[in-house]
Amino acid sequence: MSNETEIRKGLAGVVADYTAVSKVVPETNSLTYRGYPVQELAAECTFEEVAYLLWEGELPTAEQLEQRNAEGKELRKLDPDLIKLIDVLPTTCHPMDVLRTAVSYVGTKDPEPFTTSEQHIRGIGLNLLAQLPTAVAYDIRRRAGQEFIEPCLDRGFAENFLYMVFGDEEGSPANSPEDIKTFEQSLILYAEHSFNASTFTSRVITSTRSDAYSAITGAIGALKGPLHGGANEFVMHTMLEIDDPAKAADWVNNALDNKDLIMGFGHRVYKKGDSRVPTMEAAFRELAARKDGQKWVEMYDIMAETMDGRTGIKPNLDFPSGPAYHLLGFEVEFFTPLFVLARVTGWIAHIVEQYSSNALIRPLSAYNGAPQRSVADADR
Repeated sequence: MSNETEIRKGLAGVVADYTAVSKVVPETNSLTYRGYPVQELAAECTFEEVAYLLWEGELPTAEQLEQRNAEGKELRKLDPDLIKLIDVLPTTCHPMDVLRTAVSYVGTKDPEPFTTSEQHIRGIGLNLLAQLPTAVAYDIRRRAGQEFIEPCLDRGFAENFLYMVFGDEEGSPANSPEDIKTFEQSLILYAEHSFNASTFTSRVITSTRSDAYSAITGAIGALKGPLHGGANEFVMHTMLEIDDPAKAADWVNNALDNKDLIMGFGHRVYKKGDSRVPTMEAAFRELAARKDGQKWVEMYDIMAETMDGRTGIKPNLDFPSGPAYHLLGFEVEFFTPLFVLARVTGWIAHIVEQYSSNALIRPLSAYNGAPQRSVADADR
């Protein structure tokens, strides 16, 4: 291997392409979607408006939003054969495996041959954005031994999903405007984040001129990993393991002393802390105040303070979203599928963008194995 070859492990610092979808603005430390700060979008917009923004480049007018919402709601019901397919999948498998399989199935049922047109790809996105929440909700309820709740066509995205998971009995998050808002804000914050691992995976697959369903399936596989989307699950597993705020500082210090990886902290892009955290943290604190979750807030604060004091490393979005999802009533293994429901919007935007100016993504490697040799010289 040449001494002049520079290896960027994990492609750290490598600028692979242009994107107009999102950017972290260093001067303000703000993640922006099409130029809008995500904290403003989370405060002022619905998830449907943000999805429209990511796909179309501008926030919708009232008429545009009404039309897009009507189109999406009509697609929410699942093919009966997809329900049968989910039923035969073991409840011992990870929910992300079910979700990945569901995307592949939906792709096989698309009546149109795949084209690279923006309209076609956005249509695929709209179909997935409508059906995947229903598939996830069905999987949640079948694992709990509960009956399927059909999607409601007159509820918004976030409210409908909570309704399909928890029903509309008294105390259900689907009946709480505050719970709906918290969940919706999490979806907006998770919707897009430039060339992260799963998005880059989708763009690599797209660059081969494969179809959008394959790209989304690959992205789901990447998001499942605990170093990416799966981190929100590990955050809550850690908190459940600690269980007592009085033990939180010792747990963090022991993990750091042992050089163990602590999920929910640090981010390769942010140098001054994840700009999405303040919005999600505020929502988590408000949720905990309403749902007797002060224990998790105390643990959150102690862990964050201990990490900051020892390492200077700040929480990322997964740290407040994990306990927030727990307080909403979701099982831990479904936290990453919730991430998918949001991020499919960003993936579709990037798939469209990749096709608009495509080049096959094929980096080089620096070989450091054995030199060329002959089989005749082998000791066999």
